[in-house]
Amino acid sequence: MGATQSFVGLMSGTSADGIDACVADFDEAGEFVRMRAYASTPYPEALRARLTELGQASADISLQDYARLDHAVGEAFAAAAVAIIKDAELTPADIAAIGHHGQTLFHGPGNNTRNTLQIGDANLVAAATGRPVVADLRRADMAAGGQGAPLAPGLQAALWRSRTDRAVINVGGIANVTLLPADTAKPVIAFDTGPGNGLLDAWMQHEYGLPMDHDGARAAAGEVEDALLERLRGDGYFDQPPPKSTGRESFSIGWLLEQLDAHATVSKSNIPATLLELTVQSIADAVKTQLPNCTEAYVCGGGAYNPVLMTRLAQALQPAELHSTRALGLAPDAVEAVAFAWLAMRRVRGLPGSLPSVTGASCPVLLGAIYQTRG
Repeated sequence: MGATQSFVGLMSGTSADGIDACVADFDEAGEFVRMRAYASTPYPEALRARLTELGQASADISLQDYARLDHAVGEAFAAAAVAIIKDAELTPADIAAIGHHGQTLFHGPGNNTRNTLQIGDANLVAAATGRPVVADLRRADMAAGGQGAPLAPGLQAALWRSRTDRAVINVGGIANVTLLPADTAKPVIAFDTGPGNGLLDAWMQHEYGLPMDHDGARAAAGEVEDALLERLRGDGYFDQPPPKSTGRESFSIGWLLEQLDAHATVSKSNIPATLLELTVQSIADAVKTQLPNCTEAYVCGGGAYNPVLMTRLAQALQPAELHSTRALGLAPDAVEAVAFAWLAMRRVRGLPGSLPSVTGASCPVLLGAIYQTRG
């Protein structure tokens, strides 16, 4: 096998509920060897609330507040890095590099300037650990004409492409699919399908003051409002062909309230069920359209822990069998953190991290800038 190196991966998704951190080992050939440690650390509630508000494109921010927020998120990521290295019973000197995604505030791949914004000062992570930090991981792909997302499919293809047509479904704030054809002559395709947990979370916060629909309980108690679902599915994003990506600034609480204005008779108790069904149907449509012979589907992200969502997905994806990525040896909530450790490994070894067939970039590119505060 040869020598292995340890890398840290740090990730916070569009749900902005906290930081996923891992230490993962890769061998000299870049193959994943093992995950030494994983932890998820919630943001302080005030910080999470502010990030969620900004992620919904529902608030402005001054330059001074932006600088303070960038610093606060950077400190949170630095603390997560220090803690996960300790959890792995390693010292910073044992870590080759740290992949630091940061917190997305805005993702606009379809506008005239193709831009995206992740905050969390990488210099603070480098200073706290003394290790090289790979950050700003999306914009190089966008500069090459790509979407800058999704970025986990490279790792997923390396780990899980097999002799059967497989789909890997990530249900975070936004949902995305990675489609792995058994025929290696066919490219890997991956794209954001639309809302994951984020839109339902936003409704729960707006209507009930709750962070989420725990275990899908409210969705299970309601019924799908077919007319509302049809209107939501009429958004032009769903009909766009891949490559494509989106964010919570598009599928926000403001977007939802606009749709509800046209359906005054909708029972509020049925909205959670309808939003969950929107997630299910947009994922199932994507898989069946782009990989019609899919026989196996694996779910990662927070949605893998929602039993109502998993039951509906299993029904909608038949005859494909549905499992969580735990069946492939990696816990659902750790997949993206491992992906960013993998991206750090690729960057420091001078290897491209994105797949043009996924992002639409003109060529494979090196992802991320390297921040280093010590020699």
